[in-house]
Amino acid sequence: MLREFVPAPWRDDFDLDAITPENIKLYADSGERREADTAWRIPRRSGGVVYALVLLEFQSTIDRWMALRALIYIGLLWQHLQKANRLLPDGRLPPVLPIVLYNGDKRWAAPLSLHALIGLAEGSPLWEWQPAIRYYIIDEGSYKDADLAQREGLLPLLFRLEQAADPDRLAVVADAASTWFKAHPVPERLRLLFVELLRSAIATLAPGLAVPNDVLEVRSMLATRMEAWKQKELQEAEKVGEERGERKGEAALLLRLLERRFGVLPEWVRERVGAAETGALEEWGVRVLDAGTLDEVFVSPGLPYTLPR
Repeated sequence: MLREFVPAPWRDDFDLDAITPENIKLYADSGERREADTAWRIPRRSGGVVYALVLLEFQSTIDRWMALRALIYIGLLWQHLQKANRLLPDGRLPPVLPIVLYNGDKRWAAPLSLHALIGLAEGSPLWEWQPAIRYYIIDEGSYKDADLAQREGLLPLLFRLEQAADPDRLAVVADAASTWFKAHPVPERLRLLFVELLRSAIATLAPGLAVPNDVLEVRSMLATRMEAWKQKELQEAEKVGEERGERKGEAALLLRLLERRFGVLPEWVRERVGAAETGALEEWGVRVLDAGTLDEVFVSPGLPYTLPR
């Protein structure tokens, strides 16, 4: 994540080969520990260290107060380092880079700084006494597939996997994952985790389909299923097209019958017929035979309703 999604001016100063996790307990507002949030100690090539605080925001709603939460979690991290005597050689607190990783459907629109959340006029002398914090946002959905394909590592593959909305794109991602795992020996649990994510994505397209436990076999399995998926999508599209054509034909026939019976039709009749489903069109077509007025065609017997005029 740091190599592929953090800007170069910061990343170039980080010795990422020497990164180590920092064991710290972060708690949500509910009091529950946020196991997914992590802190990482990174030596700096220019001297000293920086801590990357990664906050995972995997929910449908955007948290407007993320900057405030980041401030609280940074305070907890600093308090942890101070108590553990993990300060810089000169006794000061080490810098922290807060990163929010977000995978919601809507694009991230919450304020990136605490400044925007404080009700204080610009230029006020009180700003000197307000805490200041910004966080770096990695909004998964804001990256295009072509951009992600140029990046290395599993995280871009994960982003592409979660964005894959059709069998073709899913097969491309599975192929890229297969190539990556061939070139990068990783713990088996990591390979199985990625297969499980693939299985979850495939389940949305073909529920109940058995997915191999080896990511290298998933691509060949997808290739054999691709034609069947495409054929199914084509049949469904044809069915929808037939239904639309049938409805359009029935609507045109009903309008002709209404014109023959009642003369020039008001616009609201054409709008209502054009928006109606097949069942309603069939019912109105039957009523035309005995109706004395347009009201009797469109209003069900016994139902109080005033038609537009």
